[in-house]
Amino acid sequence: MATPTSPQSSQLPTRSVSGGTEGEAVPDEDSSETTKLFHERLQAWKHACGYLEDYIKATDKMHEHNSKEYEKVLKTVNSPLKEGHHFHQQNGGIAGMFENIRTNTQGLANSHTETAKTLKGSVLPTFERLHGEIKNKTKELDKGAGKGSKLVDKARNASQKQIEQLGTQTSAFDSRGGNVKAADDPYILQRRVYHHLNKQVIEENNSRDDMIAVQNNFAQFEAHVIQVMQQGLQQFTQIVSNQAESTRSMYGDMAATGSRVTPNFEWDGFVQRNSHIMIDPSSPKRSVEHINFPNQDHHSTRPMIAGSLERKSGMLKRDSAGYYVVTPSKYLHEFKSDDDFAKDPAPENSLYLPDCMIGAVDGVKFNVKGKDSSKGALSKMSMAHEYHFKAHTTEDARKWHDVISSVSGGVSGSAPTSPVSSGEKTNTGFSSMSEGSTAGGATTAGGGEAVPATSTSQTTGTTEGGVEEGVEKRDGAAGPPQY
Repeated sequence: MATPTSPQSSQLPTRSVSGGTEGEAVPDEDSSETTKLFHERLQAWKHACGYLEDYIKATDKMHEHNSKEYEKVLKTVNSPLKEGHHFHQQNGGIAGMFENIRTNTQGLANSHTETAKTLKGSVLPTFERLHGEIKNKTKELDKGAGKGSKLVDKARNASQKQIEQLGTQTSAFDSRGGNVKAADDPYILQRRVYHHLNKQVIEENNSRDDMIAVQNNFAQFEAHVIQVMQQGLQQFTQIVSNQAESTRSMYGDMAATGSRVTPNFEWDGFVQRNSHIMIDPSSPKRSVEHINFPNQDHHSTRPMIAGSLERKSGMLKRDSAGYYVVTPSKYLHEFKSDDDFAKDPAPENSLYLPDCMIGAVDGVKFNVKGKDSSKGALSKMSMAHEYHFKAHTTEDARKWHDVISSVSGGVSGSAPTSPVSSGEKTNTGFSSMSEGSTAGGATTAGGGEAVPATSTSQTTGTTEGGVEEGVEKRDGAAGPPQY
């Protein structure tokens, strides 16, 4: 019999990226592909162990009866191994070991009843326990990596839904003249995409780590399976060693063939044949920063100005800091922070600026009066409120005032304590803009330079009933979009 060649050292798989192509938001692939591969391999080992169990049982019957029973024993291993493509077909592997069993079994002609009893009491339980270990390994794979694949699919479906919603609103943005509901603002939808992508990447990386752990554990587990098979065959040899010399020689050859299978022989071949499917542990994990998705840089998602402001709120009217954004959709959104990952970035307040009025700048302070549009249909029933803002510097206050006034429904020349006077008539209420006010408004992003707006404005300068009519009206300002 030819001596098997020494197996090569284990090589890492070559698939460089797990969980999809780097930069692709929702990969078009089956996240459970690797899990299915290992599940099929466990089935192969289970059937291999089952072959040995059947072999011992049939041998037991053969020893209880006569030489004709050996034909039944031969039939238990006469068929090719199920999932045989998982095993090395050359000498020195599991497939070669079963071929050797078939050859030697043909020569067995006589047995004894006592030998059959010994086989049933000592050798068969060894393989039954091994069979149970393989079944438990399959359950462990289903509950661990299999569950992780389902979580990945669920997270990807959620991300895809958000991306599709962003695509719908950005497509309709220009056709509607930028008039969208607060909840449909592409800026907010984009931040929600990032939020769900972050959850998706976490699930993908967790599933990836689980599969890498499974891969690393499989080599040791298969070495254990082969060692138990070797021990069973050695026990089998010891039991039949008292038989006739010819019988002992044939069984000895079976055990020797099994013993020559090195623990990593089958695993090394398996890795080489499936390197395009198995995961490379050295490949980098995914990150949101390297992901691209449709309409990621659409102009409707870029804020006109964004940054930190303080606003008086609560019963005690204390200043509280928040993150504020003026979007191309003409909304002033208030957020607790600019973090897209901690929670879903839903605005605390959303002011549709064409329906709002802004007071004059007083140092770092300015006021805006309008209704909160962030509650959807309920916003129609809400009352207008006056929002008192405070910037960090006078320059920042002027930038915010220029951008807001460029898209707001009116600009007051009064002191910033209130853009709308209450109670008695006053000649210092919302009058026509002073020469120093910004007539057309301007846009800016953060602390950047302002870009002049293109809209025109008209002003009147009378007040009546304590409510000023002297406001700066933008052409076409018709209130929040209705659908």
